[in-house]
Amino acid sequence: MIREPLIFDISDKGKRAFVLPELDVPPREDILEGLSLRDEIEGFPQVSEVEIVRHFTRLSKTNYCVDEGFYPLGSCTMKYSPKINEKIASLPGFVSSHPFAPHDLVQGNLEVLKTTEELLAEITGMDAFSLQPSAGAQGELVGMMLIRACLEERGNPRKIVLIPDSAHGTNPSSAHICGYRVQEIKSNEKGTIDVSDLDQHMTEDVAALMVTNPNTLGIFEADIKKIAEIVHSKGGFVYMDGANLNALVGICRPGDMDVDVIHLNLHKTFSTPHGGGGPGSGPVGVKRELEPYLPVPIIEKEENKYILSFNRPKSIGRVRSYCGNFLVIVKALAYIISLGPQGLKEVAEIAVLNSDYVRKSLENEYHLEYTSPTLHESVFSDKLQKKDGVSNIDIAKRLIDFGVHPPTMSFPLIVHGALMIEPTETESKNDLDLFIDAMKQIAKEAKENPEILKSAPHISYVRRLDETTAARQLVLRWNK
Repeated sequence: MIREPLIFDISDKGKRAFVLPELDVPPREDILEGLSLRDEIEGFPQVSEVEIVRHFTRLSKTNYCVDEGFYPLGSCTMKYSPKINEKIASLPGFVSSHPFAPHDLVQGNLEVLKTTEELLAEITGMDAFSLQPSAGAQGELVGMMLIRACLEERGNPRKIVLIPDSAHGTNPSSAHICGYRVQEIKSNEKGTIDVSDLDQHMTEDVAALMVTNPNTLGIFEADIKKIAEIVHSKGGFVYMDGANLNALVGICRPGDMDVDVIHLNLHKTFSTPHGGGGPGSGPVGVKRELEPYLPVPIIEKEENKYILSFNRPKSIGRVRSYCGNFLVIVKALAYIISLGPQGLKEVAEIAVLNSDYVRKSLENEYHLEYTSPTLHESVFSDKLQKKDGVSNIDIAKRLIDFGVHPPTMSFPLIVHGALMIEPTETESKNDLDLFIDAMKQIAKEAKENPEILKSAPHISYVRRLDETTAARQLVLRWNK
């Protein structure tokens, strides 16, 4: 495969992408007066328009995406995004509306937001939602800010947040940013929260428990009601990381499990494209007790008219501009309405079926640290392949040669050499079989010819990189 050169390398002095006619009106030098302008940019590439177009078109073809093939990143729910959602979100009334437009001109847009809030509340069993957070991590942070605001009003914000050892990595960060000290709760032999360990740690200094359900092993926390009772008995709150809601949607509701606050990932469960830094959306749902603290503005209806209300004296304030990533919310609403209640239930049923099919097909080839039944994802490890000197990164790199994106690696941390696989509901049995066959072939190669794995990938656009050196010696500037 021919490597695409840098745009600097195809630059020739004097080339340009466009030429403007000579100025036929008197020049105005004062228009740019006072601005910090550069006369020239040293080393700036000089290329023609066709060279620019071809360069970036060729580069775009080197990217792997879910529209091209299977993307089994565990905990990321990289499902295919229906193109009808994109079509609806591109309607002029959505893309051309201005966030500062008067309420009278954006009643339809406000209705979209309010309808989405109400549907998410119904799906999760919560009482109210805010659509402001831009991503799951920000949703986590907002959830913890709401808990702290409530506890502060009670007179004691408390000091500690409890987090299971199988939690998402952003959970401890969200708690720390809100001023809390984190204490870890151990998993039991089933891979779920050790209830006795939780009971010992739960004191009146604890503000909340942050729990992911199903957890990052793909295992449902069957004792969630008992867990919530323990936390509530000492005046704490139960925060649920809803990143794995794809396994539950349409089947059971976190609110019915006595969860107090939850964030969702619209770009996961509700199929709006993500990856590459966005766009994302991490709405936060709460029970009635926490509703007064939700970010402003909130959408209310007065005399058959939607308005944005800022009259919320207990609110934590804004957490981002406007009302959230609006077009992402439009896509999620289109997805929810097009599927309906039965369709959403089938999402979870097929996601779990696909995951169990992959797990059952590979359980004799790769080690399973926890053997409890799993839902939407399963976590294998490289323990069997380690005997032949092959690690999870070798397996992941070799998968690229089979045209498959590698699964999530080395997470959760309680499984050493983890390979975390989530197929989602959008993958066909044929695509799953291709992945399973590739994984079986790699397991065979690990025994018979481990060197082919340790030097993989072999046919990709970029060969294996020295990731340790790349992390320690960053090159952020190009020098010719």
